[in-house]
Amino acid sequence: MQKFNIEITDTFGGEANYCWVERFTVDASSILGAVQKIAREHGAGWRKEYDTGDMARYNLQGACICIFVEYAG
Repeated sequence: MQKFNIEITDTFGGEANYCWVERFTVDASSILGAVQKIAREHGAGWRKEYDTGDMARYNLQGACICIFVEYAG
């Protein structure tokens, strides 16, 4: 298991807006596993926008919300 930092925030025009933000640290075996843990709490429907290897962004389908997931190191 590894630790991942997750930020959930609103978007405006497709860009992260940070009008509000929630931050979490979760234990998971992969970035996808961390997203699945967040989906259990905040609802399903997360779609990957991009993945750089160390950090990924997922958008919530049908909402102006995104999450950033990165290794806590």
